[in-house]
Amino acid sequence: MSEEATKEPNSKLPAHARVVIIGGGAVGVSALYHLAKLGWTDCVLLEKNELTAGSTWHAAGNCPNFSNSWAVLNMQRYGLELYRGLGEEVDYPMNYHVTGSIRLAHSKERMQEFERVAGMARYQGLNVDICTPEELQEHHPFMEVHDLEGGMYDPLDGDIDPAQLTQALAKGARDMGQKIVRFCPATGVSKNGDANSNAEWTVHTEKGDITCEYVVNAAGYYAQRVGEWFKPFGGRTVPMVVMSHQYFLTGQIPELEAWTNEQGRKVPLLRDVDISYYLRQDKAGLNLGPYERNCKAHWVTPDDPMPEDFSFQLYPDDLERLEFYIEDAMARVPILGTQGVERNINGPIPYAPDGLPLIGPMPGVKNAFEAHSFTFGIAQGGGAGKVLSEWIVNGAPEWDMWAVDPRRYTGYADHDYTLAKAMETYGHEYAMHFPHHEWPAGRDKKLSAVHDKLLELGGQMGAYNGWERANWFAKDGDDTSEESTHTWERSGPWLPRVKEECEAVRDACGVLDMPGFSRYNLKGDGAADWLRQQITGGIPKVGRLNLGYFADYKGRIVTEMSVIRHGEDDFTLMTAAVAEWHDFEWLKKALPEDGSIALTNHSTEFAVLLVTGPTSRDVLSSIADEADLDAGWLTHQKAKIAGVDCALARVSFAGELGWEIHAAFGDIPALYDAVLGAGAKPFGMFALDSLRLEKGYRTWKGDLSTDYTILEGGMDRFVRWQKEDFVGKAAMETEKQQGVKKGFVTMTVDAGDFDAPYMSTIWNGDQVVGETTSGGWGHRINKSIALGVVQSDLTTPGTELEVEMYGKRYAATVQADEPLWDPSNERIRA
Repeated sequence: MSEEATKEPNSKLPAHARVVIIGGGAVGVSALYHLAKLGWTDCVLLEKNELTAGSTWHAAGNCPNFSNSWAVLNMQRYGLELYRGLGEEVDYPMNYHVTGSIRLAHSKERMQEFERVAGMARYQGLNVDICTPEELQEHHPFMEVHDLEGGMYDPLDGDIDPAQLTQALAKGARDMGQKIVRFCPATGVSKNGDANSNAEWTVHTEKGDITCEYVVNAAGYYAQRVGEWFKPFGGRTVPMVVMSHQYFLTGQIPELEAWTNEQGRKVPLLRDVDISYYLRQDKAGLNLGPYERNCKAHWVTPDDPMPEDFSFQLYPDDLERLEFYIEDAMARVPILGTQGVERNINGPIPYAPDGLPLIGPMPGVKNAFEAHSFTFGIAQGGGAGKVLSEWIVNGAPEWDMWAVDPRRYTGYADHDYTLAKAMETYGHEYAMHFPHHEWPAGRDKKLSAVHDKLLELGGQMGAYNGWERANWFAKDGDDTSEESTHTWERSGPWLPRVKEECEAVRDACGVLDMPGFSRYNLKGDGAADWLRQQITGGIPKVGRLNLGYFADYKGRIVTEMSVIRHGEDDFTLMTAAVAEWHDFEWLKKALPEDGSIALTNHSTEFAVLLVTGPTSRDVLSSIADEADLDAGWLTHQKAKIAGVDCALARVSFAGELGWEIHAAFGDIPALYDAVLGAGAKPFGMFALDSLRLEKGYRTWKGDLSTDYTILEGGMDRFVRWQKEDFVGKAAMETEKQQGVKKGFVTMTVDAGDFDAPYMSTIWNGDQVVGETTSGGWGHRINKSIALGVVQSDLTTPGTELEVEMYGKRYAATVQADEPLWDPSNERIRA
């Protein structure tokens, strides 16, 4: 038991708290600490055993800044900065060793990944170095470097004692008035009213009940079990599994001890990411922790049930799984082989399908939150506490945190999917995530009604909120291997096919099968007036459609939806496939509590074909039984195509003359065959991305995120200032009066072999002035395009800037605030 625990007797369970946190690991305690920092000091944390009894106690405690995700990089950067001053702040001794770390690269592609992350890190104020093999050896003299391309050095990386970190956060929280009740297992929850109401929660424990306004599931590897308690109130099965993770410690190594005494410091933590392990100094020995391909999950079958309590326990040793990694590490750092294994730790760690945690609102459950499934809970715990507390107190975090939002997984993320993806992710923990690569595990969860037809046509599929869509269409002889996608470059087997698909849309007619659009019906007395208050602009007339932009109270971009108006108070709202649960909950939370307006989700009932290109009218007229193909842009109508009742919307995300055909899921095959038979060419999502970039159309959680305000995001033309009120208006008026500091731009880039990935740094001379939000090749204009946000004084057309990609800067030119292709929209209105 920790020193801090022995000082304080068990706290008495209070009758009420503002927030109850279930789980006393590093993450739960960090959330308690950060809630207090925001002024909510009447919160309670419940722990079934002692603090740290779950994954925290056996965690290795490594603390990297490095992440491929902008949001997670932000979170980890904040946490490590917090840890460096936490002991002094709360007056609690902590062993935090800032040793620096190196990551090894065996290939040019890995070096390019390091360059990309280094660029993001420098933007966030972190000084990381890209190193030659010789420079790496200067940092770590015991390492062999003859077979390396180079590597990356982060001077702020290191390791921390997880128990001391947790106790320091606990002390800080208690000193601010928060309460921690140990040895008090939560046993369930209930709600004192309707599941959709703001009524208080009751958390049941073995020591009695406690009521609260908000409840947080921070139960670590027990989070799925705790999640079951919330199913009666709209919850779902938590998409996580528990993986067995091993690391071992050697005995003391004399050479290492002598070097440490001479230098007065430890050697940096070493990560051989291409082999998949870390190796760090632990006292005078070494700690080796692989992420092995032949990994193992626990508690996933009936014959291996999760125990009621696994506090401070480990799995049996299973070192045979690590044999390959041990041998490789001994060749890399030969002194590792001079000592035997002194202690092996084989413990449970939770994994979500993508290996990132679940932090944020609990899907489907009002006033409940999640902070669990951390594979790197010590490194991420500090930032997670900040993010979660802001979500609870302020309604949204400072940064856009979609990367870890629990609502990124919807109903397709069942046990089989989660297990397959967790095994894949664990075994590729340090994998590179190339822009055209699709991971093979957990696929075919939601199939289009024409899935087999797409495969027959050569469709190379990608997953979008579980839905399989064609990314591009291969021809005989094309390399469709997974290995062909292992590149950061634009070029690959897909490139000539995507060009052909874009040209077909430009010159004739293309058809794109798009299952999975998020689709909600909104109707009831006052629905129109309510919707006007939710969006920044106007709502369409009956029979028409437009784009609606939703802001938060700070005026930041929440989402974009197509607003289709059927009647005075009757609408269909459509948004991105991946936004299904996120956007539905945003709408639902704002509905009047009297039930006068109904919101229903119909995302799986209908599908869409995009038929677009200058001959699309001819294609549709040849198969239309009933349709007005002369109806103007942004109109919608009931129609009959190829004998099928459907709806036609005169709109095209590709920026050409075109229609979306909306039909019942089962009617799509007949429509697809008819459109193909009338001469349309199938095209895929890669082509659509190219086409939309040329029009400057934004993507959800890329160009459209809460990292930007509506005004910064260039959505001024979608704001009706004369409206009496709408969400975010006051903040936007203030921003407008004070002057918008950043502006959205479209740039063409002399990009060489690459296109700008998300969050590439934009430079003006030696000054960082912004970041890209998306990029790609425009096949109609034959240029590389980047959308981004820069300082407002640099948005003038013709401004010359540079975009940093994979360690090099490429000249970029700001374009006029209009589409690069068909700037007057004559083609789309034809």
